Amino acid sequence: MAESKSPPVAKKVEHVMEMFGDVRVDNYYWLRDDSRSNPDMLSYLREENHYTDFVMSGTKQFENQLFAEIRGRIKEDDISAPLRKGPYYYYEKNLQGKEYVQHCRRLIPDNKAEPSVYDTMLTGPDAPPEHVLLDENIKAQEHDYYRIGAFKASPDHKLVAYAEDTKGDEIYTVNVIDSEALKPVGEQLKGLTSYLEWAGNDALVYITMDEILRPDKVWLHKLGTEQGSDVCLYHEKDDMFSLELHASESHKYLFVASESKTTRFVFSLDVSKPQDGLRVLTPRVDGIDSSVSHRGNHFFIQRRSTEFYNSELVACPVNDTSKTTVLLPHRESVKIQEIQLFRDHLAVFEREQGLQKITVHRLPAEGQPLERLQGGRSVIFVDPVYSVDSTESEFPSRVLRFKYSSMKTPPSVYDYDMDSGTSVVKKIDTVLGGFDVSNYVTERKWVTASDGTQIPMSIVYNKNLAKLDGSDPLLLYGYGSYEISVDPYFKTSRLSLLDRGFIFVIAHVRGGGEMGRQWYENGKLLKKKNTFTDFIACAERLIELKYCSKERLCMEGRSAGGLLMGAVVNMRPDLFKVVVAGVPFVDVLTTMLDPTIPLTTSEWEEWGDPRKEEFYFYMKSYSPVDNVTAQNYPNMLVTAGLNDPRVMYSEPGKWVAKLREMKTDNNVLLFKCELGAGHFSKSGRFEKLQEDAFMFAFMMKVLDMIPASG
Repeated sequence: MAESKSPPVAKKVEHVMEMFGDVRVDNYYWLRDDSRSNPDMLSYLREENHYTDFVMSGTKQFENQLFAEIRGRIKEDDISAPLRKGPYYYYEKNLQGKEYVQHCRRLIPDNKAEPSVYDTMLTGPDAPPEHVLLDENIKAQEHDYYRIGAFKASPDHKLVAYAEDTKGDEIYTVNVIDSEALKPVGEQLKGLTSYLEWAGNDALVYITMDEILRPDKVWLHKLGTEQGSDVCLYHEKDDMFSLELHASESHKYLFVASESKTTRFVFSLDVSKPQDGLRVLTPRVDGIDSSVSHRGNHFFIQRRSTEFYNSELVACPVNDTSKTTVLLPHRESVKIQEIQLFRDHLAVFEREQGLQKITVHRLPAEGQPLERLQGGRSVIFVDPVYSVDSTESEFPSRVLRFKYSSMKTPPSVYDYDMDSGTSVVKKIDTVLGGFDVSNYVTERKWVTASDGTQIPMSIVYNKNLAKLDGSDPLLLYGYGSYEISVDPYFKTSRLSLLDRGFIFVIAHVRGGGEMGRQWYENGKLLKKKNTFTDFIACAERLIELKYCSKERLCMEGRSAGGLLMGAVVNMRPDLFKVVVAGVPFVDVLTTMLDPTIPLTTSEWEEWGDPRKEEFYFYMKSYSPVDNVTAQNYPNMLVTAGLNDPRVMYSEPGKWVAKLREMKTDNNVLLFKCELGAGHFSKSGRFEKLQEDAFMFAFMMKVLDMIPASG
């Protein structure tokens, strides 16, 4: 087709919706096609992609240069920090030039010795040989998209089960292989989620979804039998609830949880007797959310309720779950995020004042009575703002493994001796290309929101380049939904912005979980607009503090963070120069009125149920598609994935079409729809970097920062 200089125009087909006497007309409703095959729709998406390529063709050379620079920071041949499991070290390996990983293991020569923080995996000619269990590069050759969602060795390490998604629609096929011969064992299991666990050495437990992609059934599969004869252990019929599955650290139980946004209850399965089925462990009580772990003759239950909103930790005997002892009481300023159990220790991941902490407690010997825990030892972290995540550790050991990073510290893996308090770094991701941590400054600033609430921001910049006089370009990132915390994390590609004088800021707005449970409660349902006004307050404060000016301010959000972009840009289009909205959830009202769309029913507890009048009008007042008006909008880049099961491609599609129709400016508006990917964009590690390079090139083009040669 001939390259058009003018943006695509989507055809209009009137679609009238009426509720509570309120009439809405959606001329672009026709873009939604659940079979994703309507020729008019596909042709419109292709036209938008062609237009995007056309507008960005002049900066293609600069984009390629950025991509080479970003890729050049990656140590392409590398291995993850080997994780000790039984007699083996398991690890993932990246190869030079390859998009995907190899899953490997090596025998530990002295595997009966007590694990220590000083252990290292032997390599070289005298070491036990490396064994490649699965090479994703070979598997991915046959597919445009490839992702492993679960990779689990059986308890005796003789078999491996793994779940693969070859479309990006998050529907998995599970294969079991013999870990020595690498030959398939039994039939594939099809149409699964990535929830997969071993129940002993010859059975698997997994979860499947209903037609709206809600995990609703949990199954027991005996190896060597047909999938058709698998036993359904539980069917969750309430469409506000979804199932999930995990194994206890002790490997003695599997826990099946059924959860809505406010309620969570748990069943247990004794892996030594899977045929006995599930047993109710915590009852289904509206508003009570419990998570369970196991050690010795006790279950440990993290329990949240309206009253104990930041959670308390209790324990009960395995044979009498009604008899609970409080180990850690509820605290108003400290939220228990999760716990990790060991034979002799308990590690508690907590949040206080917007920062994460780990507190370690020594437990009485198994079989001894448990009582309230006092004190505990805190792990010390160096940066003012940082991110710390739990990861798998060995249950019988005293070694806690965790992941650490900050906006200037690359992702690192530490082993922490819970008796001595010694931390040993096991791996720091290598950043090539002359990266020097001392060039960067990271800080925390607070902003007063319109209702007086203090909102934290995390900031990073290159101290040799940022002028801090209001002339610097700044990228402000936000999310603010589902109680998800966007902790200050490291991203290699971001250095390409920082090293060109950009300041990068995360606004920890309400609706997220950074400041505890109530932070979330105050940014959802009929308080959702706090998320948007908090973000605007952060932007205004950054301008006031001379971190940037309106002319240099860019904002970015993905998914529910894309809703944040859409709402903010309707409210304050004057405040930003550039908006990047990734797979944005922007058609809030229409989507939430349609229970056939994946995720809708369970989402009513997050956004509200618009079949009720109060919610209908509140949601309509901020839903981005419903509030596009004839006004000047900033420069915008919008992305989508055709196979996305979480945010339908048609939401950003109709938002862009309506913006093109209504906006009164000549700023750039681009829509880029990946026709072969889902919600998490492309699957290869370098392909993902290409998307960053494209986004950065777009921002710098608009800000006129691209050098003439580029």
